Amino acid sequence: MTGILEGRIALVTGASRGIGRASALGMAKAGAHIIACARTQGALEELDDEIFAATGKHATLMPFDLADGGALERIGPAVYDRFKKLDIFVHAAATLGSLTPVSHFEPKDFNRVITLNLNASYRLIRSLEPVMRFSDAGRAIFISTTLASKPRAFWGAYAASKAGMEALVRTWADEVDVTPIRAAIVNPGPMRTQMRASAYPGEDASALPPPEEIIPLIIDLARADKVPPLETIDRREWAEPTA
Repeated sequence: MTGILEGRIALVTGASRGIGRASALGMAKAGAHIIACARTQGALEELDDEIFAATGKHATLMPFDLADGGALERIGPAVYDRFKKLDIFVHAAATLGSLTPVSHFEPKDFNRVITLNLNASYRLIRSLEPVMRFSDAGRAIFISTTLASKPRAFWGAYAASKAGMEALVRTWADEVDVTPIRAAIVNPGPMRTQMRASAYPGEDASALPPPEEIIPLIIDLARADKVPPLETIDRREWAEPTA
């Protein structure tokens, strides 16, 4: 897929590990310049080393905490000052929170999940929409979960935050329909990630697909010459284009 995203500017949250890291590396190999975002500077530097080894080009590293609303508000203007546009936004960062009955949740723990998974999505949309409007074909990709539409016991905070995020993204997508920006929601299904291991500590992780398997789907949704579907895309049901 080398060259499909040549010249595109792509910002990825959660880029230090899992689906975010795989998406950043995959899009870099496809030609995009990556703005890699995560909390940990060291992990971002390791990603940059890998991107440079694969492409001969460095990423732009932007460490921040999703809970820092002020930092989120500054991202869009910072991207505009340097690049004058943003073509691709992949929002992979999220937190699991505790798996506990709703009535047992401590308010501060529940609020943290909502802050990181839902409120941060709103703040990022608010910050990045203006700079994405300078792209000829802005593409925003949000990573979600089956639990957003089919919640189950003990997953209350995580399911509610992702359901809220999906509603927010669909509303925003309708609002920007008159612009070149298009949004997509992806359900990756079970993958070999740290979050999955935290939720299912006894599971055989080797039986799960690695995060790298989502790269072809992310690249396809990020392409300027294709319009992503309105419905949530399930990675397990998606077929990679043959041409």
